[in-house]
Amino acid sequence: MLSLDAVMTFLGMCTIAAPAALVPLLAVRAVLNVTVPERLISRATQSVVTIGLLSSVGVLVLMLYTGSRHFPVEMGNIVLIPNHEFHFHLKFVFDRLSVPFSILTFVLVGTVGAFANRYLHRETGYGRFFLFYSMFLLGMVCASLAGTIETLFLGWELVGLSSALLIAYFHERQGPVVNGQRVWSIYRIADAGFLLAAVALHHATGAGDFEGLMGSGPWPEGQASLTSSQALGIGSLLLFAAAGKSGLIPFSSWLPRAMEGPTPSSAVFYGALSIHLGAYLLLRVSPILQLSFPLTAMVVLLGASTAVFAALASQVQTDIKSSLAFASVTQVGIIVAEIGLGFYYLALIHIIGHACLRTLQLLRAPTLLKDYAVLENAIGGRLLSDSTSGVPWIPESVKLFSYRFAMERGGFDAAIDRTIIHPVGNVFRFFDKCERKWTDLLTQTASRDSDKVPVIDVKEDWA
Repeated sequence: MLSLDAVMTFLGMCTIAAPAALVPLLAVRAVLNVTVPERLISRATQSVVTIGLLSSVGVLVLMLYTGSRHFPVEMGNIVLIPNHEFHFHLKFVFDRLSVPFSILTFVLVGTVGAFANRYLHRETGYGRFFLFYSMFLLGMVCASLAGTIETLFLGWELVGLSSALLIAYFHERQGPVVNGQRVWSIYRIADAGFLLAAVALHHATGAGDFEGLMGSGPWPEGQASLTSSQALGIGSLLLFAAAGKSGLIPFSSWLPRAMEGPTPSSAVFYGALSIHLGAYLLLRVSPILQLSFPLTAMVVLLGASTAVFAALASQVQTDIKSSLAFASVTQVGIIVAEIGLGFYYLALIHIIGHACLRTLQLLRAPTLLKDYAVLENAIGGRLLSDSTSGVPWIPESVKLFSYRFAMERGGFDAAIDRTIIHPVGNVFRFFDKCERKWTDLLTQTASRDSDKVPVIDVKEDWA
């Protein structure tokens, strides 16, 4: 007779293996350019989501029955370099944080998949959408159940890649492609902070295993094995990575660009799951936050300032999806502030409730304007008042400044252009010029125009 541990291990493996099997299945169809009926793709997706959801719920039931609060599933080393003492350890952990988040992932991804099956019916890129969708599902499962920093980074990258590809889903138009590249570049900047934090963790603790780093106690009771200064440095890098992924200040301006993708991807990414992944990272490494008061103050300040900025920006948006995107950032900012204040369970409950609500709102968004027009025609008037009196006790100068600040979205796009995009572009142009001179010297085909490098207007290109 199988023991309960064996059953839990089997269910845990099914939770991970189900979405992992869907990606190559859909990728082979795309590589071989084989036409697969929509019904078959839909059935495969529904089956995978159902298996993953039932398995994760089964793990939760068994954990409640046995009283277990921490259950690891070892998958072994993918990369092992003994001489350099480096290894890529694939490990997944089922605990009070990962299990609810994985269940939330399967529920919302399944809901959005059922919606997309009809919303994208007979769309040219139907199969392409579900390929990226399966990559996102695998990335979220890997990130939410990760037991090591390397496994979390693997899921983190899959989520970012699928997000950028789905923003550029309508690639026949220039706008979605440019915005997808912009979001991907911001992800790259934030991911650099994540990689530096992972390397620093390896140097500080000798491994990237969360159990060794946070102590043997179950989340959130573990004690991180770092000094206060190490916690401040590594935690700052992780906070930077979380800010990029969750659209916190100064990266909030990429949210409206992400709305170029189809409504189903907007709902599951920037309304429900991907937007909360930065907050999830902070919850996972919460024992590190407890070691440094300046770090917790930074988390609270960043979350609160983001919430205020996004609340202002959401009021001046001209389309419903951008308004909902900034409304999501407002709630994420509050969640991050809760994490900084130590309310970890409250933040987890807030994530679950907000993700469900925002998914419903974004899926409802395409028909909202039509319904408003029908109601206004029925009543013969406007549903919303045109009053702009505002709050009388606030000075007009403050109102004008707030309005201008919100309309320009804080000027963060321009600041990133000046501090990152333009300098990096200049560096690449310099190296391009050096490469041209060197190749001309080697081939002895130098011409008068060899050192004339095309000037790229980066600002116009990213507009």
